[in-house]
Amino acid sequence: MTAQLASEPLTRSVEDYLKAIYRLSAEGAPVSTSDIADLLGLSAPSVSGMIRRLSEQDLLEHAPYRGVLLTAAGRRVALRMVRRHRLIEAYLVKFLGYSWDTVHDEAERLEHAVSEGLIERMAEALGNPRFDPHGDPIPDSNGAMDELVYTPLTDIPAGETAEIRRVDTGQAERLRYLEQAGLTPGTRVAVRRHEPFHGPITIAIGAGERVIGHELARQVLCVRPEIR
Repeated sequence: MTAQLASEPLTRSVEDYLKAIYRLSAEGAPVSTSDIADLLGLSAPSVSGMIRRLSEQDLLEHAPYRGVLLTAAGRRVALRMVRRHRLIEAYLVKFLGYSWDTVHDEAERLEHAVSEGLIERMAEALGNPRFDPHGDPIPDSNGAMDELVYTPLTDIPAGETAEIRRVDTGQAERLRYLEQAGLTPGTRVAVRRHEPFHGPITIAIGAGERVIGHELARQVLCVRPEIR
């Protein structure tokens, strides 16, 4: 039964599940059914059924009452989908004029439809980038990718500088605001002051200053000069 199921072509739904579980298990901890259901907007019984199917295909390890983890085979599929998604985002932004706040949904649709050959052509045209427009690392064709130590902007002490490398939000309105504020990957900022009790943060960008709310600043991930 397992061999037969494993030989079946993977559906879009299966690919979405594996990518979601990869995203939720970034720190290696088992992922709960409820977390998967929340991320994908599905019911818990529906997710439980898919978990059983993916376990039978040797794509997941399921420990009842603890959660699920990707097997080596499941991780390979997830990383392939992550690579596709992030390369498509980079291509749409660089060559087709998409903005970084609109590109995610388009990439979600295209990542299941394009061939591996086209994905590799995109990578070549882009110069095999290491990061997507939001600063997320792009796996290479073997599944390897850069693992950097990020520090949220909220944790950069006043008086220090840092370089923005990644923005950990997919909300279009937040991405638009950050772009208008100049808080995009590759930008160097200097933290002027932190207001107490999780208040806003004042930062310097070039010759100007910006005040950013604590919650949003926490999603702006930086690399500090001493660990670059």
